[in-house]
Amino acid sequence: MRPALNEIWVYLSTSPLLHLTLTVCAYLLGDWLFRRSGRRALFNPVLLAVLMLVAVLMLTNTSYQTYFAGAQFVHFLLGPATVALAVPLYFNFSKLRRLWLPLGVGLLAGCLTAALSAIGLAMLFDASAATTLALVPKSVTAPVAMGIVEKLGGPPSLTAILVVSTGIIGAVIGPALLDRLKISDPAVRGFAIGTTSHGIGTARAFQESEEAGAFSGLAMGLNALLSSLLIPVLLYLLGIA
Repeated sequence: MRPALNEIWVYLSTSPLLHLTLTVCAYLLGDWLFRRSGRRALFNPVLLAVLMLVAVLMLTNTSYQTYFAGAQFVHFLLGPATVALAVPLYFNFSKLRRLWLPLGVGLLAGCLTAALSAIGLAMLFDASAATTLALVPKSVTAPVAMGIVEKLGGPPSLTAILVVSTGIIGAVIGPALLDRLKISDPAVRGFAIGTTSHGIGTARAFQESEEAGAFSGLAMGLNALLSSLLIPVLLYLLGIA
């Protein structure tokens, strides 16, 4: 950066609103590009926002700690946003009661598949124990996944990266895969996306319909609960933790 521009950036970077504004603007731009593309999965607004923010932080030599100090209000809003998912779920409660058995079986299968596939990939590429621990809860919402890994002695920061990456990949390819499988029921689509892709996938499900988003939010919460119970036991039985 030129000296004059560098001085301006140093001045602006001291304001906590700068990185919050950058985050909001990046997402709005990503959402605009997503809609302009005809809602193509590869133009996922979260993915575009992440790429734009990473580019800005690298070009300005801004550390993540400095960025997060300004953008942490968005992180705080994750809690209320997650709780708010109960509202659309309430309006679909009658359907939930009818589908509780297949959804329960699907949840268990999804939880085990996500964990075992991660362990299989770690073994295939001869990953370290720390990397394996970080990879196993990749389909669990970030706060819970980081808590699980921290308790098991793994690196929570690596877990956060893997969780976000899993969510973005699931949000991009999940709907297309469900289309190929000719699965059209909004409840089933949403539950599958939420089980594998947590919050980012849930945001994508809401773009399909309120019902899909409601069941995706339910799957995200239930998978977090089930994973926090099953993953430590699974890792212990396999001699990993």
